[in-house]
Amino acid sequence: MARIHVCSVSELPAGEGRRVDTTPAVALFHVDDAFYAVADLCTHATASISEGYLEDDCTVECPIHTARFCLKTGAALCQPATEPLQTFPVSVEGGEIFVDVPEGGAA
Repeated sequence: MARIHVCSVSELPAGEGRRVDTTPAVALFHVDDAFYAVADLCTHATASISEGYLEDDCTVECPIHTARFCLKTGAALCQPATEPLQTFPVSVEGGEIFVDVPEGGAA
């Protein structure tokens, strides 16, 4: 895994998400006091999960297909998606957010 710097905590307010341009692309979300990273591509069809609707129950809804995913596990929670999103480890050090992506995935 390669550890990449995404942004500072202050740059990603609670309740928001952002796309991280890596290979594969990652969607990073700030929910309450935690950060979650999942694959940015919906497993049902081509849609950016980072543009999805973040819910208070730590789920995100695909902006096109209404499929919902658990940010903690990546699990697909409803149709039309049946496959989970890949999840990535997130760490916060000194107010900076880092995501671990597969080797060669750093942009």
